[in-house]
Amino acid sequence: MTWREQLGPIGVWRGVGAVGTDLAVEVERLGFGTIWLGGSPGSDLRPAEVLLEATSTITVATGVVNIWSSDAVELAASFHRIEARHPGRLLLGIGTGHREATAERTRPLEAMGRYLDALDDGGVPRERRVLSALGPRMLATAAHRSAGTHPYLTVPRQTAEQRESLGPDALVAPEQTVVLDTDPGSARASARGFLANYLRLVNYTTTMRRGGFSESDVAAPGSDHLVDAVVRHGDAAALAAAARAHLDAGADHVCLQVVPAQQDPLPAYRALAAALALPAT
Repeated sequence: MTWREQLGPIGVWRGVGAVGTDLAVEVERLGFGTIWLGGSPGSDLRPAEVLLEATSTITVATGVVNIWSSDAVELAASFHRIEARHPGRLLLGIGTGHREATAERTRPLEAMGRYLDALDDGGVPRERRVLSALGPRMLATAAHRSAGTHPYLTVPRQTAEQRESLGPDALVAPEQTVVLDTDPGSARASARGFLANYLRLVNYTTTMRRGGFSESDVAAPGSDHLVDAVVRHGDAAALAAAARAHLDAGADHVCLQVVPAQQDPLPAYRALAAALALPAT
């Protein structure tokens, strides 16, 4: 089974504290293949387990477990507990967080290596974990020690570069943030509100510059060029086209994050499912 068959071509991304069972059931019915739980889910994986118990076919992925705040031994035990009840429906997304938010974040590549060693010791298969790999060295680690990469706030040209780097069989599953709003002024205001914190984080601004954006583009509050490319806005057809651009560039799966996060996301996901012709049940 290909990654696209396992995860579906399109998924949803939402903070772990903002995904209830009603949302999970509805996005599964709409035809989305995977729910990504953002905001550093804990190593007990209980929120993922609750969603899996409420649904029947959708995959649940972590987007991502932070290695500095989630114990690898507990994570491995949680994986096996859930795998026994819901075989093949859990994917572990793992990342190293941000140095601005985590004082102990030093030598992240070495720390990730130790974390993956612990998951190996705990029997978590390589193909059931994926790294949030933004830089080239972490991408190399992802290629050798995981299924692939789950990048965040990247553009299709970077998806193409990741596919070329990882080869044809690895998982490339980017997140794409979207605003369902056809008014450029209000849509950009929503996008800038969302991006404000990320433009303070060096790993994201570095990744944006690797994606072809200039220093002036990534300077707060972000240029229109950056904002429009990273957080796509428009009607459902335009947002569906943004997702397809990643797929055309080599992604196996694209997960869509709807902002503003405070709004009920279901109307947008319903419109997106229709525009993408997802196989609703």
